[in-house]
Amino acid sequence: MKPSSPTAAVGTALHLVKTPNFVKFAAVALLSLSVALLFYHHPSFPSAAFSAFTFASLNSTSIAANTTSIASNSSSPSSAILKVKKLPPPPPSVAQRTGIVDENGAMTEDFDVGEFDPSLMEELRDLKGGAEETEKRNEPEIVKYGKFKPCDESKIDYIPCLDSFERHCPDSTLVCIIPMPNGYQKSLPWPRSRDELWLHNVPDTRLVQDQGSQYSMSVKDDKISFQDGGSDQYLNLVSQMVPEIDFGHQTRIALDIGSGIGSFAASLFKYNVVTLSIGTKDVHKNQIQFALERGLPAMVAGFGARRLPYASQAFDLIRCSGSGIDLTVDNGVLLLEVNRLLRAGRYFVWGGPQVDSNHERSLEDQWKEMEDLAARICWQLVKKEGNVGIWCKPLNNSCYLGREIGAQPPLCSSSEDPDNVWYVNMTACITPLPKDGNGGNVSVWPARLHSPPDRLQSIKMDAMISRKELMKAESRYWNEIIGSYVRAFHWKEQNFRNVLDMRAGFGGFAAALNDLELTSWVMNVVPVNGFNTLPVIYDRGLLGVMHDWCEPFDTYPRSYDLIHAAGLFSDERKRAKCNFSTILLEMDRMLRPGGTVYIRDTLAVIGEIHDVASAMGWVVMVHDTSEGPHASWKFLACEKRMP
Repeated sequence: MKPSSPTAAVGTALHLVKTPNFVKFAAVALLSLSVALLFYHHPSFPSAAFSAFTFASLNSTSIAANTTSIASNSSSPSSAILKVKKLPPPPPSVAQRTGIVDENGAMTEDFDVGEFDPSLMEELRDLKGGAEETEKRNEPEIVKYGKFKPCDESKIDYIPCLDSFERHCPDSTLVCIIPMPNGYQKSLPWPRSRDELWLHNVPDTRLVQDQGSQYSMSVKDDKISFQDGGSDQYLNLVSQMVPEIDFGHQTRIALDIGSGIGSFAASLFKYNVVTLSIGTKDVHKNQIQFALERGLPAMVAGFGARRLPYASQAFDLIRCSGSGIDLTVDNGVLLLEVNRLLRAGRYFVWGGPQVDSNHERSLEDQWKEMEDLAARICWQLVKKEGNVGIWCKPLNNSCYLGREIGAQPPLCSSSEDPDNVWYVNMTACITPLPKDGNGGNVSVWPARLHSPPDRLQSIKMDAMISRKELMKAESRYWNEIIGSYVRAFHWKEQNFRNVLDMRAGFGGFAAALNDLELTSWVMNVVPVNGFNTLPVIYDRGLLGVMHDWCEPFDTYPRSYDLIHAAGLFSDERKRAKCNFSTILLEMDRMLRPGGTVYIRDTLAVIGEIHDVASAMGWVVMVHDTSEGPHASWKFLACEKRMP
């Protein structure tokens, strides 16, 4: 074999040096030697390096640069010094640009922000649940409630705001619990209560002693009994005089003014007619209390200067017995208020004149005055028999517009809202009828309960095109909820008769009670701080009234078996006019011993309601809604137990 030449050997060596493996080996060797020398000369290097890497956040490029620097100086170990570069400061943050996309799809900042309605923001919060967050931010200071004490015995029948003729509320509200009468017993169930009631449930029995025979009342043992008193014969007479009245179909909602103890209303219930009995507190003594105790719809009303708190064209039939009420005085302002309340094309029944206590006017004079005023407001006398007269209100404005110039009473101004009723004075003018006939064109009962009325489109509220859907959705919602209450809480077995809905909306709660065949009547309350849905409630064939819940309600203590409030307290918290204890103490005044309260509201207010209700002595239970335990709403089932 021929030995290789020196040149070839050198070439082979150079070739090996240039191979990748050799380069890697050399690099690793140099790096290892550099690190060893560094640890030998600088023992504190590991901790310094860790600190530098941790807090200065050196990137991989800096590490490589420093390693290269150290390696290049490894030939002089004594001069090897670690040099850590300082990172440059971070660049200043740039605000993200926002704007409006123009017609070319590019972002532009050339736009103006116009004015906005703050109320729209509130509505948006309500839709998105923001109202609850606002409530949390504005949540008032937590108040600790001690147990409320009973009021003085003189307050047993206390109605805070009413005198004989007008509504006047005291400056201070009740801060005590109205006591119940000695010997009070749970009210008899309907329909038994229509014919008898417990004697001691009505503390003032002077009406029985003084005028019991007039009202067909008698006392036997511990009960007061009621006889028919001729009401059935009276209704038969009215039906024969004017068959078009058609009780239970064309006539569904009636008003009885100066009603006595509710005998007229009791008889009309047999015809499926719901009759609201109203009377003053002193002139008619406590007749309204007797009516309520019997399970009949009734309210105390002041016949003074202000409008009654009911919608225009609310009642299909209005009756005035004439006892103590003269509708023709003061330019006929009371009869003109009756005209506002009476539905177009429907009937007014006058029970006949009464002998004037001062003997200033004969019965004949009273009839003449009534007939004259009724003719001037375009009422047609349909029938007169004995001491009963029946008039019909016109269907449209043609008669009003055809009167002579300067005829009295005049038409009311077109700017006057006939449904504005809260603390609004009566005016001696004729309320004109809507040109489109709304209010007078309702369906017959029971179809009208679920037929969206025409006045649904004319009431003042936010929704413009989906009102019918809103009304139907509300009815479905309450039908489902009341159905669950009937199954879970056995509502039918509890015999609720007098029911109050404190925030009624379109009346869906009351409609559900009717659909599920509970033997109840419902007073639907429209709060003054909400949309005025009273016309819709009456057009559906339900009762209703407008009220401010920061003031006492116009009724006797112990009036209702069941009180319902959905969303009321969160609304009142936004208004911030009164505290929860004011409203709850009024609820306790109206609630019968043994009665029940159901409150549905947000978590933001349920806790405080629970505290006040417990301080009043109610038994309170918190329940989840159908949305489950994590929903933003709960409901309280409260019971005012008999002692």
